[in-house]
Amino acid sequence: MTLWVRFAQGGREGFGTLDPRTDDITVHDGIWHDHPKPTGDVVCLDSVQLLAPVRPGKFIGLWNNFHALAAKLGAAIPTEPLFFLKAATSLLSPGGAIRQPPGYAGRIAYEGELGIVIGARCANATEAEAEAAIFGHTCVNDVTALDILNADPTFPQWARAKSCDTFGPFGPAIATGLDWSLLRVRTRLNGRERQNYPASDMILSPARIVSLLSREMTLEPGDLIACGTSIGVLPLRPGSTVEVEIEGIGTLRNTVEAPG
Repeated sequence: MTLWVRFAQGGREGFGTLDPRTDDITVHDGIWHDHPKPTGDVVCLDSVQLLAPVRPGKFIGLWNNFHALAAKLGAAIPTEPLFFLKAATSLLSPGGAIRQPPGYAGRIAYEGELGIVIGARCANATEAEAEAAIFGHTCVNDVTALDILNADPTFPQWARAKSCDTFGPFGPAIATGLDWSLLRVRTRLNGRERQNYPASDMILSPARIVSLLSREMTLEPGDLIACGTSIGVLPLRPGSTVEVEIEGIGTLRNTVEAPG
């Protein structure tokens, strides 16, 4: 397993592999998804600011992709991805502050999820080709403005409710070489565990998701797909801290900024 991170230090950005035993980052050069090479430099994790691990061209999120949540909602089991798009400007780095948009005083909710990071161009792919195009996995918090989503009874506003600035935290790393089916997604709100569910409860597997999406849109390196969430979603309050932890990837930690 390898952990890839992106960081800022001294006015410059870099990327490399993180050793979780020592918190050392081995700096790399080149294209992150195409055999980058170590530069020989090593920096300590506490001397840098972690950034979102990649800059996705597309941020895709799934709805109703876990059996437990589908059963709770009484929803039919989908045979293809039910998805929405989050704006690239919603991205938020690990440690960043989630902010309610100006003029919106309604509820916002966390959704702890497993994320797929694409590492190779993928179009009309078989499941085997899709599997090969997956670079690795990360933690995602798919923040949602709940009162915007169904404000208009004639038109569910998925993109608007999901795309507010700061509503797309992910990281802290991309893990390669993990067996996704053995992972658990844990979400804590102010230290109290609110979600703890197995990724194996997924209805559509990562390879299946990528394959089906690629039949309709070309996926490019860096594209991010959030696999959907399970039960345990709750609203966030100003001043709270939300953590999404997946063993082998790390803990994505963000605070909720109080209105100014």
